Amino acid sequence: MPTFARRQAPHSPEFSSDTVRRIADRMLGFLELSEAELSVLLTDDEQIRALNSEHRGKDKATDVLAFPMDDDPSLPATGRVLGDVVISIDTALRQSKKRCHDLRGEITFLLAHGLLHLNGYDHQTDAEEREMTRRTHELVAACGGQAGADGP
Repeated sequence: MPTFARRQAPHSPEFSSDTVRRIADRMLGFLELSEAELSVLLTDDEQIRALNSEHRGKDKATDVLAFPMDDDPSLPATGRVLGDVVISIDTALRQSKKRCHDLRGEITFLLAHGLLHLNGYDHQTDAEEREMTRRTHELVAACGGQAGADGP
């Protein structure tokens, strides 16, 4: 199944949706979800703020949002629609500068973080946060990338 990646951020720094699609496909392969479908939207702070407000009741921009289509990560990957990952390029750029790494590394980290949310991971407790951070770094490393030590 395909990964759909699109860019809808007219005032944000350039970042190729093809690059995101390739990274996402590698991550899905690593997670043995190559047959699953994923949608990734690269957007700006204005749009992600609206989505965050509408879906989470938080009227502020954030770095990444994940909207699962299927709440059962134990289902087989074939034909499975994972959901949508939405990444703010604006926030990713600020975070990449703060963490002293490039935009690609930050977007890779955020994509991994969102993808793990779509697969049932969360960070509501300290133990969950440690496990999710570990898995996020593992997923980024499996794709040949590096990300900030602290994550989002």
